[in-house]
Amino acid sequence: MAATIFDGQVAGRPVDMRHLSQICCDSCRIRRAIVAKRTKHLTRREREILHAIFALNNRASAEEIRAQLSDPPSDSSVRVMLTRLEAKGLVRHQSQGLRFVYSATTSPAAAQRTALQQVVRTFFGGSLAHMVAALVREGSWSDEEIEALRSEVERARRERKRP
Repeated sequence: MAATIFDGQVAGRPVDMRHLSQICCDSCRIRRAIVAKRTKHLTRREREILHAIFALNNRASAEEIRAQLSDPPSDSSVRVMLTRLEAKGLVRHQSQGLRFVYSATTSPAAAQRTALQQVVRTFFGGSLAHMVAALVREGSWSDEEIEALRSEVERARRERKRP
């Protein structure tokens, strides 16, 4: 369904012409809502692209991002994945001449938390304790690292006991 624009109005309502690209039909809104619900689930490549954007000071073109990827896919594939990340609300772009410059809409710390939560849900049934125990068992830890872990556990205990 196409909206007819006449004298700065759509369907009888005034429209800020600068935001004309944000006007969409109901089916587009529904599609966007469905995509937004899937935001928490990122593919390995999507995570890799976000990591590349962070590594490039949160400002990069598709070509720069592609150069950061291991076994890089085609240029068009990178652009498709950037469009998907944008639909999920994790990336935005700005026009800079003839190219788009992409940046993440979230901080590296927030992206890290989301990725960690996904790993915990997927591989450890949602249990942080199971994940940490597996990491401790599988790692080859130095005495200093084990002491640092013990200190973190003690700090967490003290903070939990505070009112």
